[in-house]
Amino acid sequence: MKKYILDLTVRTVERISPKHVLIRLTDDKPLPEMLPGQFVEVRVDGSSTTFLRRPISINFVDCEHNELWLMVAMVGDGTRRLGELKAGDKLNCVLPLGNGFSFHGAGIALHKALLVGGGVGVAPLLYLGAQMKKQGMEPTFLLGARTASDLLMLDKFKKYGRVCVTTEDGSEGEKGFVTNHSLLQQERFDMIYTCGPTPMMKAVARYAKEKDIECEASLENLMACGLGACLCCVEKTTEGNLCVCKDGPVFNIQRLLWD
Repeated sequence: MKKYILDLTVRTVERISPKHVLIRLTDDKPLPEMLPGQFVEVRVDGSSTTFLRRPISINFVDCEHNELWLMVAMVGDGTRRLGELKAGDKLNCVLPLGNGFSFHGAGIALHKALLVGGGVGVAPLLYLGAQMKKQGMEPTFLLGARTASDLLMLDKFKKYGRVCVTTEDGSEGEKGFVTNHSLLQQERFDMIYTCGPTPMMKAVARYAKEKDIECEASLENLMACGLGACLCCVEKTTEGNLCVCKDGPVFNIQRLLWD
């Protein structure tokens, strides 16, 4: 897909948790086509300690309002600066980057799909679920967090499918990790998509292999260039070392050298 460098306009910045913001961006022209699972590299202006762009998953594309949504976890100087953006500010973005989830039109409607996310890793699953819903399918979301206040955008996920929740402290949903949820023992799924902390994704991958279920994982390796030039996001695979930003971030788990 063609890549663009755009100065997008901030429409709104919404605090969705104590540590996360949802940034809605727009442009005077129609936004480029973007696929679920792809990401953007954003330039952080006004931070003396941030020299590299920051990779942010595409959370949602609202074609009706010509908006791109980015969910940002404010964990460092660069992302905190992004959280301080105001309506009308410009954000320089390189997009769309990487390869998204395998989502091939009406064929996916044959699948009973489970979308598993943890923490800020839930971000790309919203757009994936929305595209599934658009084609007549209702995906099941299984979302995990440490505590109830860390669960993100549940109201928006519920627009596109059934939502099941786990929290480590039991403050909402079932207590434990996503792989402990009773849903996994009660129902059979044909396809699993996952994004979140690596230990969580590895646990989901083990479950998928044990149940002989196709599974794709969106990796969150550290990225700098987003184009496969700097080699800082390399992942060992069955095909050798691959750049997550260029050859991923989505991989079929059969390609990954995970335990």
